[in-house]
Amino acid sequence: MARAALSGRLTWQLARVVEVRPQTARTKTILLDAPAWGGHRAGQHVDVRLTAEDGYQAQRSYSIASAPEDEHLALTVEEIDDGEVSPYLTEELRAGDELELRGPIGGWFVWEGTEGGPLLLFGGGSGVVPLRAMLRHRAATADPTPARLVYSARSLEDVIYRDELREANTGDGVEVHLALTRSWPEDWTGYRGRVDDALLDAVTWPASERPAIYVCGPNGFVEAISRQMVARGHAPERVKTERFGPTSG
Repeated sequence: MARAALSGRLTWQLARVVEVRPQTARTKTILLDAPAWGGHRAGQHVDVRLTAEDGYQAQRSYSIASAPEDEHLALTVEEIDDGEVSPYLTEELRAGDELELRGPIGGWFVWEGTEGGPLLLFGGGSGVVPLRAMLRHRAATADPTPARLVYSARSLEDVIYRDELREANTGDGVEVHLALTRSWPEDWTGYRGRVDDALLDAVTWPASERPAIYVCGPNGFVEAISRQMVARGHAPERVKTERFGPTSG
């Protein structure tokens, strides 16, 4: 997931590309070896900076896809049409190349298992990336917190981490609910269309259980879900959001 890059008093460092893994037709996960990396929290992000031969620089901010416990730092990048950064990261980057990174950034949209209550995650499109980091962190630490992920995507082919999420849905206290908004297989038995009241009724814990709620995705998606959560009685401070709009990628 990409955002407008944030400035900060962080030092740029080099990270070596270990592997580039396809996720969907437009999305790839980049595994990085960052020797100077000091660690991160699940849900944070980093700035990535590219420098052209003529000295021109472009930078974007990407959610960290890996858990703090994972061997490599991982970024999952969706290619944006006419973008300055994402087409290079998804089409040109190869194992052995180096990237300039700055981070980690962000301290609000993070989950560490100490928040209390069950974990309720809503992701729209590439907004699933930091939520995946949270689920991986939960698994790596054997945290018993019940967790539910509601993931809205245009089609099954657009679902990032599709195999991983399918495996996560087989037990261990994690439920994954996919809502396909534009197309679906003929035998699809999951949710069709946007996240609606019926789906929210099925997945949302009562406000009395004080779930930790995280919503990430396009502006409209985040606004709709967070508004619904507050309307259902959940305290606004328990509903943490990350949003992104059109970007030059």
